[in-house]
Amino acid sequence: MASEISSQTPGYLEFWSEYHLCTLTTMRSDGSPHVVPVGVTLDADAGIARVITRKSSKKVANIQASRPGEARVAVCQVAGGRWATLEGTAEVVTDAAAVDDAVAHYADRYGRRPVPDPERVVIEITIERAMGLVSHPRPVSTEGAA
Repeated sequence: MASEISSQTPGYLEFWSEYHLCTLTTMRSDGSPHVVPVGVTLDADAGIARVITRKSSKKVANIQASRPGEARVAVCQVAGGRWATLEGTAEVVTDAAAVDDAVAHYADRYGRRPVPDPERVVIEITIERAMGLVSHPRPVSTEGAA
């Protein structure tokens, strides 16, 4: 739902545009989590996060093993004391135009365009929950205190 992400602060949205490695958590068929490092792009207006990957990856297999619309996933990023997590349902998209668009957004966020890959697909996550802490007060120094 777009309102979940669009109701976040500008700082939260900005955090998702900075260069950070993220994790994607999918669920294996036995219910255990499969957590891998990924790059994530966010389309806040559409309420969608995207991950580009290869169609032969375990994360894709985990998503495709779920019933349509029921593949629960989470993406998370951490930088110092700042963190943000997006939860939702995922689907694997193979449409060439969607893949090209996702690659372009990845290049914008991460400053490099991946080499062409005929195996590339996009994991599109419909965001249902957004949480995190992207600004926190600086610690109070006790130096010089009497």
